Amino acid sequence: MIEVRALTKSFGTLYALRGIHLSIAEGSLLSIFGPNGAGKTTFIRILATLSKATSGEIHIAGQSIREKPQEIRRRLGVIAHSTYLYDELTASENLQFYAKLYGLAKPRERIRDVLQEVGLEKREDDLVRTFSRGMQQRLSIARAMLHNPDILLLDEPFTGLDQHASRMLTEWLGKLRSEKRTIIMVTHNLAYGIALADHVAVFLRGKVAYQDEISSVDAAGFEKTYFDIVSGGGVA
Repeated sequence: MIEVRALTKSFGTLYALRGIHLSIAEGSLLSIFGPNGAGKTTFIRILATLSKATSGEIHIAGQSIREKPQEIRRRLGVIAHSTYLYDELTASENLQFYAKLYGLAKPRERIRDVLQEVGLEKREDDLVRTFSRGMQQRLSIARAMLHNPDILLLDEPFTGLDQHASRMLTEWLGKLRSEKRTIIMVTHNLAYGIALADHVAVFLRGKVAYQDEISSVDAAGFEKTYFDIVSGGGVA
């Protein structure tokens, strides 16, 4: 579903990504770990067509991200630790705005459905600024799923969530996996990342320092490997 080859991103003389190679199969979940500044968010932004690569190639479902950004964007749902919601609009108004951007044929029905999926149907007319952090993240999930994308990009989705909201997000990701959607998740939470993933990767200084199938990974062993890589600065 997603092929990344020799991807680089520089800001002047500073390189955020230094030749990333990754292959993500359709219907799989890849968890990406790494310290701050490793290039994880830059990578997600490029996949989401929010930033352009300096060099390299990305193909999503056989289409070049450089040549077909609009078509690819319609296949993507993005969830980040920043919710990108409008505080002075209601939950429903936020989703109506994004429904227009995606050109949904029956927006009211779809908005009602996604709000029910995330448990916010009774708060649809409330201003987002009155929502807790967990509720805002649930609304951002509804926004990401509004156009029924087959690829989800998640950048630190568990940040700031309480236990209830984290459990809801975990259950939702499990549901998406059962629907064979393709998911890339950046997270600092090793336990969540390992439990949900089919594959894991570690970014370090803009490179892929480690990657493996989850079936080959022991949770305790991976944690040791991760901290060895990060503390030693080595690329495996």
